[in-house]
Amino acid sequence: MDKIMENCVFVSDLHGKPTRYQALFNVIRTEQPKGVFIGGDLLPGFGSPPEFITEIAKSIREIKIELVNVFPRLFIIPGNDDPGWVEEPLRDFEKQGLWEYIHERRVHFGKYQVFGYAYVPPTPFWLKDWEKYDVSCYVDPGCIPPEEGRHTLKVDEASIRFSTIKDDLDLLTTNQEMDNSIFLFHAPPWNTNLDRAALDGISVDHAPLDPHIGSVAIRRFIEDRQPLITLHGHVHESSRLMGEWKQQIGRTWAYSAAHDGDELALVRFDPGSPGAATWELISE
Repeated sequence: MDKIMENCVFVSDLHGKPTRYQALFNVIRTEQPKGVFIGGDLLPGFGSPPEFITEIAKSIREIKIELVNVFPRLFIIPGNDDPGWVEEPLRDFEKQGLWEYIHERRVHFGKYQVFGYAYVPPTPFWLKDWEKYDVSCYVDPGCIPPEEGRHTLKVDEASIRFSTIKDDLDLLTTNQEMDNSIFLFHAPPWNTNLDRAALDGISVDHAPLDPHIGSVAIRRFIEDRQPLITLHGHVHESSRLMGEWKQQIGRTWAYSAAHDGDELALVRFDPGSPGAATWELISE
C-alpha cells in the first residue's frame, strides 16, 4: 500500500449549496486528506456571478494558510451546469496554488496519474458549454443537440458538430499507461449503478426513454483501457434508485458522489485499496 496516498476524498455536484461546501471544508480541515477530487457542477447555475468562484477560492485560501504543510492536492473540473466562463477563474486560482484545474489534462499524484474530463453526452437542458456527442452524432429522444443549445462562450461550430467524447478520450490517453490512473469525470459510464435516471415509463414522440443516461464512450473506455479508479457525478438520483454508489468494471473501480438530497455525498478512498472505498452523507 502506498502510505503517502491512502487518504483521498471525492465529491461532485455541489451545485453552489453553501452547506455542502462547508461540509467539504470541514472534512479537509479535520481529516487532512492527501487528495481532494471535485467532479463538477460547482455553481448554483449558469446565471451565477463570477464572484461565487472567488468566494470558494477565498475559503480554500484560508484552509491553505491554516493547514500549511498538510494542505491537500485539490483536483477540480466543471460540470454541465457550469457556464463555460468558469474556466478562466479556475485557471486563475490554479496559478495562485489553490487547486489544479485538470479538464483534458494529466497530472502526476505520487505514483498515480490523474486525468480530468468534464464533458457529458447531450442532455435535455439548453446550456451546452460542457456537452458533446458521445460516440457519434446521435441524440437520445428528448435531448437537445449540442449545436442547437446555448453556449456562453464563442465556439467553433465544426468542433461542436463533429467532435465526440470518444475521440477526446482517445487523444487524452494516447500512449498512456492506465495501471495507476485515476480519472475525474463528470459523466458516469452508461448502463451502470451510476447513471440510472428517474425516467421509468416516460416516452418522447412514442419512443421510450432509456433510464440509463451515462456515456457509452466512457463505458467503452473503461472496459477497453481498465484505469485503476474512475470518479463520476451528474446523475443525482442514481445511488438512491440503484441502492449503490460504486461498480467494478473489470479491474476498474468506478465511484459516484452525485446525490439528490441536501447533504454532501463524500467518497473516501485509498488508491492502493480501491475496493475498500466508503460513501457517507454529511451535513454541515
